[in-house]
Amino acid sequence: MQIVIDIVLLLIGFVLLIKGADFFVDGAASLAGKLHIPSLVVGLTIVALGTSSPELAVSISASLGGQNSMAVSNVIGSNVFNLLGVLGVCSLVIPLGVTKDILSRDYPVSIASSVLFFLMLLFVGAAGEITLWEAVLLVLLLAGYLTWTVVSAMKSRSSSEKEQNGKPFVWWKCALFIVGGVAAIIFGGNMVVDHASALGTAIGMSDSLVGLTICAVGTSLPELVTSIAACKKGEKDMAIGNVVGSNILNILCILGVSGVISPITIAGADLSNTLVDFGVYIAVCLLTYVFCLTQKKITRIEGGILVGMYLLYMAYAIVRDAVGGEPFSVLLGGAS
Repeated sequence: MQIVIDIVLLLIGFVLLIKGADFFVDGAASLAGKLHIPSLVVGLTIVALGTSSPELAVSISASLGGQNSMAVSNVIGSNVFNLLGVLGVCSLVIPLGVTKDILSRDYPVSIASSVLFFLMLLFVGAAGEITLWEAVLLVLLLAGYLTWTVVSAMKSRSSSEKEQNGKPFVWWKCALFIVGGVAAIIFGGNMVVDHASALGTAIGMSDSLVGLTICAVGTSLPELVTSIAACKKGEKDMAIGNVVGSNILNILCILGVSGVISPITIAGADLSNTLVDFGVYIAVCLLTYVFCLTQKKITRIEGGILVGMYLLYMAYAIVRDAVGGEPFSVLLGGAS
């Protein structure tokens, strides 16, 4: 009976996360339009932040609860799902074109931030530990990236971007969407962490696997829904920009803020699996970047490859958790 209750409350938590993210994005986008913020900035920052807010809520809740492995695994799983699942599915709907800015600025930043966190986790200080100052560095890098994005966009914006979209702007409605969206995200994030953990424990799943699968896919649904909707409306740049921007925010903002709130410490099998998963994620980053570079787009065939890779990766993660594998235990020595 308790398992049924956990499943129901987990689903309610996901609904709160997804609808909260929708309300937040709508309110923030409306405010951005009123203040004449360029559409490029809205896509890479406000929309990306809105669709990443469930991951932020889940990871902070997990971090506060001492479940650091779930916090990190949630980010890794979400980023892998964004690249393989979201981009893969969107590319099957319609081939995704890639802009020059994404190729030359945003995607390299995504790869660099991921490699930096991996090196911090493996080499800087004790293995499996992200200190307060390392977390602060991630947040400062996020501020630098957002400043760079805004300045670049402001320089290139056209006068047409200053025009309103014709929809009436209502201050109280905008404020209600933003505040209500944030509240739903916070409550939903707490519910997802609590009941996903309880459900995973009940069926024998580790915290890292729960974060990598249940939490990651659930909190990445806003990216999937937003990107598919963008593709159907012909906004292919927004689809891939949303994914790349979300992945950058997941590393620099979510892991940075989580580390500031509670220093991240992962040990034993969780550390071994986390490092392997992060290595897989970086490899996926590079592969997807190659796909983007070759024809300046991700084709349907490449999209099918990405989706197939995600299914194989999930199968590997589930089997690994079932047999209790520790692939990095030899290399890490005393870390376990």
